[in-house]
Amino acid sequence: MRKLVLVPVIMCACAAALAQDARPDRPWEAPSCKSIAGSSSVAITPNEGASLVTAGKPLRPTTYAYGLAVLPDVPNTMLLAHDRVLLRSTNAGCRWTTVGTIESTSDGFPISLVAGRGDRAFAWSENRNDLARIDGDAITYLGAPVDSIVGVGTDPVEADRVRFFDGGGQLWDSADGGLRFGPMGSPIPSSSFLYYRAAFDPGNLDHVVVGAVINGAYVTFDGGRNWTQATGLSSTGTGAVNVFSVVVSTGDPMTVWAMGLDIVQSDAGHPSQGRHIYVSRDGGLTFHPVVDRSNDVILPNGVPLAAHPTNKAVVYFSFGSSFGGYGADLYRYDDTTSQVTKTHSSYHGYPSIAFNPADPSFIYLGLALEAVN
Repeated sequence: MRKLVLVPVIMCACAAALAQDARPDRPWEAPSCKSIAGSSSVAITPNEGASLVTAGKPLRPTTYAYGLAVLPDVPNTMLLAHDRVLLRSTNAGCRWTTVGTIESTSDGFPISLVAGRGDRAFAWSENRNDLARIDGDAITYLGAPVDSIVGVGTDPVEADRVRFFDGGGQLWDSADGGLRFGPMGSPIPSSSFLYYRAAFDPGNLDHVVVGAVINGAYVTFDGGRNWTQATGLSSTGTGAVNVFSVVVSTGDPMTVWAMGLDIVQSDAGHPSQGRHIYVSRDGGLTFHPVVDRSNDVILPNGVPLAAHPTNKAVVYFSFGSSFGGYGADLYRYDDTTSQVTKTHSSYHGYPSIAFNPADPSFIYLGLALEAVN
């Protein structure tokens, strides 16, 4: 395993010196605001979390912004899901207006967002059957034919094609914008009784990587007709591994990042507790660990992962907690240098991470704040 060097980044108390708001009629631009209007549940950082541009009024607990979607086809347009409230920005995240509330047939679990073609996106709730289509300011509740969704992907060309992976190991496909779904391919031939997260290749819906309990991860390159169990996740080569988070790089679809728990190492009292960030360079067939859990790098189950959109060597991940007033960490790992950098804030987490299409050095962070007793 590569040796890691933790490079501390000093937290700046001031907001970045940004100029006036961008006009929505221009092509995608970097955000140019000194503060954010209309929402306290999102922040912008031009320096990987060292300073945050936020709203003037504080975020109220308890809230989680799990959903954050950049619409690359529509200049400067983004969507934000604050719990189940949907907001929209047309000036690169500087000003937000409320669109409406996403329906829920379950328990109102916070929603995640994935961008589609044009002014379209889809909203879904993890391990629930809530599913909705967003077209501009219109929200169409779709539901799902299964009880549990663990990942949604949209087609890079066809606006009406959307797929999801369910908690039982099956891919589903729709060619009419999510009105009707049918099973695609075959279920994963596995003894896993739980699948944590499915990551779709943003450029190819047939390429999907799935994190599973005990059995690590599986990958398909042909839309679920054939599934292959990933190797390299276990320290012993045959041990059990839980893969909680996974993401396919936009810049290089053969680069896949994952976060998992090596159960053999955990049971043996390994200093890492068996928790690692892994990388695959062959699309999810083989992985190797690159970041260990340590006193400086905290890796709970299911950390948010965000691959840099143009630099295949870089991935961001985060940790946050209200316990003891800890706050939130934003980590950056660079595989070319084997270095992890970290910044810190007083929020209780960054449940979602997105990048500005014009300048990915500007990062958008969905915020979490919990009530502290």
